[in-house]
Parts: sequence; C-alpha cells; structure tokens
Amino acid sequence: MNRLETREFGRMPDGTSVPLFTLRNARGMIARVTSFGAILTELQVPDRNGQLANVILGADSLAAYLQGHPAAAAVIGRFANRIAGARFVIDGTEYRLAANSGPNHIHGGVKGFAKVLWQAEPLPPAQGSVAVRFTYLSRDGEEGYPGNLTATVTYTLTDDNELRLDYTARTDKPTPVNLTNHVYFNLAGAGDILDHELWLAADRYTPANDQLIPTGQIAPVQNTPLDFTRPTPIGQRIEQLKPRPGGYDHNFVLASHPPAPELFARLRDPKSGRILEASTTEPGVQLYTANHLNMNAGTAGARYPRHGGVCLETQHYPNSINQPEFPSPIVRPGQLRQSTTVFRFSAQ
Repeated sequence: MNRLETREFGRMPDGTSVPLFTLRNARGMIARVTSFGAILTELQVPDRNGQLANVILGADSLAAYLQGHPAAAAVIGRFANRIAGARFVIDGTEYRLAANSGPNHIHGGVKGFAKVLWQAEPLPPAQGSVAVRFTYLSRDGEEGYPGNLTATVTYTLTDDNELRLDYTARTDKPTPVNLTNHVYFNLAGAGDILDHELWLAADRYTPANDQLIPTGQIAPVQNTPLDFTRPTPIGQRIEQLKPRPGGYDHNFVLASHPPAPELFARLRDPKSGRILEASTTEPGVQLYTANHLNMNAGTAGARYPRHGGVCLETQHYPNSINQPEFPSPIVRPGQLRQSTTVFRFSAQ
C-alpha cells in the first residue's frame, strides 16, 4: 500500500515551519523529501536479501542543511554546473552573475534553488505510486538571472521501485534554465563507491580546462579513464585523474532530448547486489565522485569519506549558454521546459 506522511523537519531562521514528506511504496522502499531546497534527504532501498539501507548521502536535520551540508541531494537551479566568467549574453544584453567558483558561476549562485524554501503540494493518491510536487518562483534579477521563472519538481515513488523526477520551468523573459538534482548515491549504504561498477551509454564527453569549463569540443571517451561503455569499477582508473580534478567530475554526452526517458547508466554494488538504472530526457550527465568529502558528518551518525558517493547529474552541458554549438538551455516566454529523470532500483 502506498503512503505519504508529513511531519515538521525543522524551522527556518524566521520561524517558518519546514515539512518533511515520507513516500512509501508497496514493496517497502522509502523516500524522504523536504521543502528546503526540494532536498531528497533519504532513500531506503532493499538489497538482494531484502534488507533496507539508505543509499544516498545527506543529513537527518534541517539545521545541517541550513549550515550548508556538503552532500545535499538538492534541486540545483537556475543553472546547474558552471557558467564561464559568471556572465552570459541573451539577445544582445549581458547578464552578470555571482562568481562563486573562482572567476566562474556554479549551481545557480550563492543560494540558487538549493537553499531556498519551495512550496509543497502532496498529489492525490494514484494506483501504484505516491508523489509530492514542489514549486519555486525565482524573481526577475534573482542571482542576476533575467525573468520571473516558475520551476517545479515532482518526486514520484512507484511500486516498480522507481523514483521519478519531473521538472518544469516557465519564464516571462528569455533566460537559461538547467535543473538537476545533486544526489550522491552509495548503493552499499556506507564506505566509498570505488568498487561500484558503472556502465554509461556515452561514448563522448565535453573536454574541459583546469577550471572545468568545457572547451567547446566533443571528444571520444575511448582510450581515456572516462570510458564506461563497458561495466567498470569506478575506482579502476580514478587515480589517473589525480591530483586534478581529484576524481571524476566530467560531463558526458547523451542522446539529444529523447521524447521519453532513455536509459543512460547502470550502477551496481557487488556487495549488496543493489542496482541503479538511470534514464533521462536530458542531453548530458555530470559524473562526480564526491572528490571534496573528508569524513563529513551525515545521516544517522554516518561519516562520509572521499569518494563516499557518486552523482549522476542529468543536465544540459556546462557553460552551454556561452557555447552556441551545445544544446541551448534558453527558455523563452510562452515555452514550457520539461525534463524527466528516473532512478530505478533492483537487486540480484
């Protein structure tokens, strides 16, 4: 039986109550999401023996997220990833953004969408699924972006052990939009992810400079540490990417805007038998291996080591607003930007 429960997660500094929603499916899988940052705080998934474990990194208190938890599974916007020089031009007008990653802009700015309070709407019960929708109005000029942008993300947990993320965006001025969720997966529930086996349906990537800004080229992954076209342990070649960028932090080229979510990744933990299959309508995915973590405190007293999680951030390419040869992230008035990413779990 599907269920959706609500309780208070904590309060904002101004006293506003922040809810936490628990979504349960008929097979025992559990997802918890909160209105702050539309953050996925917990995801309980069974292993090959039916034992549940939390397979994402995060925190179990609002206070930890308010203080900037380094592994929050938040919705990132208005533009995920990097924008070179913290600037872009649309229709001849230049817009300047916060330079919050050296000289560049990253993940929507100082607060972006990850550190604001979204409005929540539990959706009516449906056969075989349970869902909650979050909506955020980003005002014209917020973080330097043009236009009043209304963004939504709907989390749906199905009885097929799928967590589906549906995004929409509308604007009253042309603006770049690139929404994703920065969830860190660890299918073992603890330790690092170096022995997780990864397959990616991506034989090309976007090479980047030492600031992780794409050069504009699209190159083959063949004969590089980025080749996951066959299932490969994440740790097998990761040392070739050190000291910089310190692990995987690369954008891979996927199918260009398929009409329905298309399978692009399979992640397997050999110890627990858990498998994650990821599908998306986005043209790219950023593979990131939590290179910044250093035994940070997490959920239920956990400590997250370096490479304690792996991100599959479905997205438009980094800096695509300044690279006309990349798929355009611009949304104009009258357009509805829609995208979907689905994470499906199983075990064997």
